[in-house]
Amino acid sequence: MKNSNYSSTRRSFLKHSSLGLGSLALGGGLNASQAHAPPDGLPHFAPKAKKVIWLFMRGGLSQMESFDPKPALNKYAGKSISESPFAHVLDPSNLKDLRVPIKGDANGQNREKIYPMQTGFKKYGQAGVEISDWFPNIGSCADEIAFIRSMWTTDNNHGAQVQFHSGRHFLDPRVPTIGAWINYGLNPLSQDLPQFINVGPRFFEKKDGHYLGPAYDAINLKIDPKNPLNYAKPFDNLSRKDQQKALSFTNQMNRLAARQFPKDPALEARMKSYELAFRMQEAVPNIIDFTKESSETRKLYGLDYPETREFGQQLLAARRFSERGVRFIQIMHGDGAAGAWDNHSGLKKGHTKLSKQVDLPTAGLIKDLKQRGLLDDTIVVFATEFGRTPGSQGADGRDHHPFGFSVWMAGGGLKKGIVHGSTDELGFHAVEKPHYVTDVHATILHQMGLDPRRMEVPGYKRLDRDFGHVIKDIIA
Repeated sequence: MKNSNYSSTRRSFLKHSSLGLGSLALGGGLNASQAHAPPDGLPHFAPKAKKVIWLFMRGGLSQMESFDPKPALNKYAGKSISESPFAHVLDPSNLKDLRVPIKGDANGQNREKIYPMQTGFKKYGQAGVEISDWFPNIGSCADEIAFIRSMWTTDNNHGAQVQFHSGRHFLDPRVPTIGAWINYGLNPLSQDLPQFINVGPRFFEKKDGHYLGPAYDAINLKIDPKNPLNYAKPFDNLSRKDQQKALSFTNQMNRLAARQFPKDPALEARMKSYELAFRMQEAVPNIIDFTKESSETRKLYGLDYPETREFGQQLLAARRFSERGVRFIQIMHGDGAAGAWDNHSGLKKGHTKLSKQVDLPTAGLIKDLKQRGLLDDTIVVFATEFGRTPGSQGADGRDHHPFGFSVWMAGGGLKKGIVHGSTDELGFHAVEKPHYVTDVHATILHQMGLDPRRMEVPGYKRLDRDFGHVIKDIIA
């Protein structure tokens, strides 16, 4: 009973009296408890990249109106797919997983009317990559990007957001996400910042570590200089000196606990997490203070324009966090449970608005990383959970579509200015060099010097699909 009371008293002190850090360190991503020893933190082979900036468009960005334009949609608009010369795209043998059925009537005919492209497109870069008119600034960076037009997944609803990050269907048991695996596999690059940060809404899954433990969850940040991190402000306006005294006392209590419970493997890690939380109080607000930023940088990220300011601030912060050693920075764009890109109706209006928010800042990020020499060891990923149907839903929208969609990656030892894979004439199926979502994970881990098969956790068996296959054709 004595030990129980001591533990309870110590935890209460940490949560309510120590620096305002207790809730942060005990309540989520800085909790270092785990049931097994992690890897040694060293890459398995020479890495070509050290950091990842992961941009995720929540809701389902249309591949046809972004990075895989399909002129045939305009030519056959108004006809059903079955009535067009492209009825072969409905062949069920093209499916990679029959858990997701093709829509059709009792005779297997798809009656959706082909919906024309809602914007134009043009060719960019030396390779002449076709990109829609909604993304001209990203188009200006085409010579830095590897476009993958042949992605597929198996979840036809927005649980696919979980699947894209973890590789597992939403109805399957939860497993660690790509950010958690990188956080788990590699040593920190910074002593003042966490190794895995999330910015933006997460509705379907708010955890990352799962059986790895909460130490590998993302730390959720708000790009708000006044309040970037929940619980990170000291209580009662404690001075820095008083906070250091409290932290020292906290560590003394932890070391006393370590003597009483010498078999507890988490205590040393927990002490480190409190020290990190203490340092984050000062480091994080400084990183997201944009008041002294140059006019050139503000213009690059669109900080002075209402439609691009929020995402621009997030991406500028991402560059700064990456520059200071954060391994994996995850930016989730598009609010709402499903995500703002889920335009079942009003696709032209919705995608026009959303693309304006992300196009300029995303191009700004790539250009900024390049001019600072950071793109060489930083991978930028631009992804979404699935695409949209070639047919219309209602009068002016597109439905969910997991059979073929696009993502792109840049930097970190990847090829520049290339298009890899393709969908059919309507953008229905990934037909050339198709890639399940974990192929993206495998490629990133490979560039980071990690072999996922050497990070197995005792008692947890991963499926072969979980490991994915490195997309060798896009590696320089």
